Parts: sequence; structure tokens; C-alpha cells
Amino acid sequence: MTTTTSRAPALPPSTRTLLALAAGVVVLAGVHTAREVLAPLLLAAVIVIICHPVRFPLERRGWPRWAATTAVVVVAYLILAVLVAMLVFAGFRFADLVREYLPALVRSVEDVVDQLSAVGIDTDVAEAATSWLEPARVLSLAGNVSGMALGIATAFFFVLAYAIFMAADAARYSTATTVFGTERAATIDRAARFSGGVRRYFVVNASFGAVVAIVDGVALWLLSVPAPTVWAILAFVTNFIPNIGFVLGLVPPAIMAFVVGGWQLALAVVAVYCVVNVVLQVLVQPKFVADAVNLSLTLSFVSVVFWTFVIGPLGAILAIPLTLLVRALVLEPDPGSGWLRWLSGDDVSRARGTDPAPGAAEIDGPTAAERVEAPSPRDAETERDPQVQPEGSAADDAPAPETA
Repeated sequence: MTTTTSRAPALPPSTRTLLALAAGVVVLAGVHTAREVLAPLLLAAVIVIICHPVRFPLERRGWPRWAATTAVVVVAYLILAVLVAMLVFAGFRFADLVREYLPALVRSVEDVVDQLSAVGIDTDVAEAATSWLEPARVLSLAGNVSGMALGIATAFFFVLAYAIFMAADAARYSTATTVFGTERAATIDRAARFSGGVRRYFVVNASFGAVVAIVDGVALWLLSVPAPTVWAILAFVTNFIPNIGFVLGLVPPAIMAFVVGGWQLALAVVAVYCVVNVVLQVLVQPKFVADAVNLSLTLSFVSVVFWTFVIGPLGAILAIPLTLLVRALVLEPDPGSGWLRWLSGDDVSRARGTDPAPGAAEIDGPTAAERVEAPSPRDAETERDPQVQPEGSAADDAPAPETA
């Protein structure tokens, strides 16, 4: 006598999607509430991931684990010290420039408004810009920039503490392959791909950012634009912000050039930035970034806006690593998420261990018709030997002969 067990009816896809979105909203609301703590923690994690490979050549040379961990912490501290020094210097120097050139900026905008009015052009936008350039408002902005620089420097003290503990734990986690190599191979592979993608992303961005910053700084110095070092630092930092970083790095030096040299100098600055940054950041760098992280351009752009809203200004710099983390935690463990991973820009064919395919049908495997037409191994065996009966045939249903 056979018994049948009844299964609970599966939820429809629309309900599952709504439940997943609701859970995501709850999680993101918690992250947004705790952003003051989580943002430095995430930055420390990224710094440790970048510096972690320093330990491997040292351990191969016979260094004890604690000494290799100390070397990782030292490298992380050096990176953080350089970042803090650049941000604090650029923040306070920018505040000084605003206070020094504010009257000249207001006069320049008023002259533009008068010239537009003289030729009968509507000046609503220009008048709105003039209202935004009121001395009290702009000086308040300068004070906010200085305070933001100090706030970032204070947050880095928490990052320093986090980095010590994370570097120590990373030394233990690096042995996961030896301890759980067979049992947790898929999870370890996902973590390794995520860490490697984060490292490659920041190495590519730092390399291109350094080249862009040097070229822009030298060009601004030759054009006699004030504070070229500040704008070079700004170009380096904004290079880590995908897609919109170019605009964020261009506007302040262009405005400064307009104040000191008129529209001709501002146009020259825009031309230099367009030639240098478009060639490097738009034509060359995306190819290397795409190979490093496998994210679509649309998702890269949306992730900047999204993570900036969720965790604050650091979200713009950590947008790509956080998006990679969500994909590694949510999509990659699910065998049925290949379509979503492909939409995000991931190389699904490489993840499956097959050759890259030009069409969606090849990515998803054989078509339904091909699966129907393809004979099973038992069918092929039946064709070779007629005595072999397929499963479910009459021979299987016949009762076994009784034995004495």
C-alpha cells in the first residue's frame, strides 16, 4: 500500500517577487538607519580586501601569521593616511578659495546676466544662479565642506580600528579552502570571485585616476587656474565614481577658470577635460572595468545614485563593491538566477564553465525541441539490442517468476 504526501501549493512568481522586494526594502531601511556605523565598516572591509594579498608572499618567505597581518594593517593605514591627507587638504583649500573668489564670482555672474538681458534673452536661469551665489549662502557651503572633511577624517578613525580586526580575521579566513574545500567549495569560490573583482576594480580605477589627475593638474597649472593641486585631487577621487565622476570633477575648476579668466579660459578647461577624461574614462577605462567586475553600464550608473542615498557620500565610492556583494549573496547562489545575472552584466557562460555564446539560446542551453529530439542513453541501447526493454515497459510490469 502506497501513501501519498500532499505538498503545499507553491507561491506564484508575482507573489514571490513582491515578498522579495518587501524584504529588500526592510533590509535597506535598516542599512540606511545604521549608515553612520556601516559606511566606515564597509570602507574598512574594502581596504582590507585590497591589502590582503600582501600577506601571501611574506608567508611564503617564512613570516609568521601575526607578522604578515601586521604588514597588511600597515599597508591599509598608509592608504587611509594618504586619502585622509588629500581630502582634508582639498576640503580646507576649497573653502579658502570660495571665501577669496566669492566677490569676483558674483560679479562675473551679474555681468553675464546683464549681457543676456541686453540682447533680449530670458535670464530666469541666470537670476536663479545669482540668488544661489549670495555671500551668506556660499560661505555656509564652504563651512559645510570643511566640516564634511573633518567628518570624513573622524570616520577614518573608526576605519582604522575596524581594519585591525578585519585583517586578523582575514588571516584565519584564508585557510577556508584547506578546512572546507570540498564541503563549501561553491561558497568559497563566490567569496574569492567577489574579493578579486573588488581588487581589480580599485586597481584599475586608481591607475586611471592617477593618470587623469596628473594630466589635469598639469594642464590647469599651464592655464594659470588657481589651486591646480586641489582640482587634481578632485579628479582622482571622482574617478572612483562611475559615469558621473567626470562631471563632478569638471564643474569646480571650470567655474574657477570662468572667475579668473572669463568664458575663454573656462572653455579651454572644459576642452582639456573633455579630451583627457573622455579618452581615458569613457573610451579606455570602461573596457578594463567591465573585464574586472562584469557589470552593465546602466547598473553601474544606477548603483551610484542608489547607494549614495542608502549609506551617504561613501556610497558613491563603494557603489560597485556593494553591488557586487549583493549579486554574490542574492543571485549567484540561486541556480535559477542566470537570466538576472546576465542582465546585470555577468558572464553567465563563463560561470557555467562553457564557452561564451553569442546568442541567448546558446546561453540558456539546448532548446526545447533539441531536448525532445535527443535520444536518451536507454533509447540508444534499445536500438542496439532489441532484447533490452525500456523502463515502464510490459517486461517491467510482468510478475517475477516464483522460485522454489
